[in-house]
Amino acid sequence: MKRALFISLCSAALLSCVRGVPSDKPPIHVIQDMHKQPRYNPQSESNFFADGATMREPVPGTVPQGWLPADSIYYFGKDSQGNPVAVSPVLVTPKLLSRGKERFNIYCSPCHSRLGDGQGIVVKHGLNPPPSFHSDRIRQFPDGEFFDVITNGVHTMPSYGDQVRVEDRWAIISYIRALQLSQNAHLEDVPPEMRGNLK
Repeated sequence: MKRALFISLCSAALLSCVRGVPSDKPPIHVIQDMHKQPRYNPQSESNFFADGATMREPVPGTVPQGWLPADSIYYFGKDSQGNPVAVSPVLVTPKLLSRGKERFNIYCSPCHSRLGDGQGIVVKHGLNPPPSFHSDRIRQFPDGEFFDVITNGVHTMPSYGDQVRVEDRWAIISYIRALQLSQNAHLEDVPPEMRGNLK
């Protein structure tokens, strides 16, 4: 009897040491503790749901964690009355302009060109040219209008809401404003001490 008890205790002690030791063999689970649960693989067939799919649509109104669009100006470019905001809510910094230039050259320049004059590479291959960012009409757009166009598209321009993150949309808008300034600057916009460097 004592011998059997001793062997049982030794076996239990050895089994408790096995867990956590590296091994190529599948682990032994004496007590399952939720190690094996019934589950479905993504995009597999289901007999439980009427449509036969395991993947479900999110409940209406579901918001991903960290994406609650409580700030309508930042997330939608509109004020509380639904009007486009005149000025971007994001502080313009050299880092923001650099990011805006990078994103602009990726997503916008194929149609709008790197200058923003609407003569991008796709126009040279037969697509209708978009308007120039340097026209008087476009220069008068509020920043929120640009945000809405990037998010939802307009005319033949598709929506970039899924490809371009919110913070990158504001960066692109800041860069567009820098492009507009570069093509429509006046002598008085240049600091007096730097005017001698102009050619």
